[in-house]
Amino acid sequence: MEVLFQQLGLCDPAYARWFEYSYSRKHSLQQPFEPTYETFLRFFERRKYRLAREVFTFDAWTGQEERGRGGMMSFTCGSNEPFYSNLCVLHLPREEPAASRVLTVAGLTAVVRAMVRAWEPDGCAVIAEGDRDAKKVLEDGGPCLGWLMYVSAERGNVPTLPKPVRVEPMEGKGSLIILTPERFSLRNPAHVALAGRVRERLQDAGLLPAPKKEE
Repeated sequence: MEVLFQQLGLCDPAYARWFEYSYSRKHSLQQPFEPTYETFLRFFERRKYRLAREVFTFDAWTGQEERGRGGMMSFTCGSNEPFYSNLCVLHLPREEPAASRVLTVAGLTAVVRAMVRAWEPDGCAVIAEGDRDAKKVLEDGGPCLGWLMYVSAERGNVPTLPKPVRVEPMEGKGSLIILTPERFSLRNPAHVALAGRVRERLQDAGLLPAPKKEE
């Protein structure tokens, strides 16, 4: 967790300071914290941050006044139980100037790299806010396709994908798939069609779950 917050701080100034997330803005701003190893050990000892004996959950806020939860991160870790998924969700900024800095291929690649360095996850995806199906899959702990998608090498090899999709090595641990060089949009028919073709190839390679058959 210390590595994650440190790496995010290097990604963009929007992630340079953090507060414990609380029921009100005023209360949260009274709870700044330094994201260090010792700090998280202290948090872990608090009952309110533990779902079970060794299952830790935490919500953090950047203190920015944004619509929605653009400055929030939440995660659950340490779980071996099927009903608690080990998951980290970072809400990306909507408002300027942070949005223009972060919501780019370069900016989001840095964010995904921070996630990979910290957690060494099976997968990671950058999804649009309106993509409810992908959000549900992620919340259930499964892999899904997004504008950017990281796939651990342990899950298999990434097949050849149609242009303009790029596949890059990530930290020697897996591959990063980048669907489009510009910001991906669910309102762009070309983007949606491209995502459909990529999804089919990843399903054939066993990197995404196959569609459920109708009974």
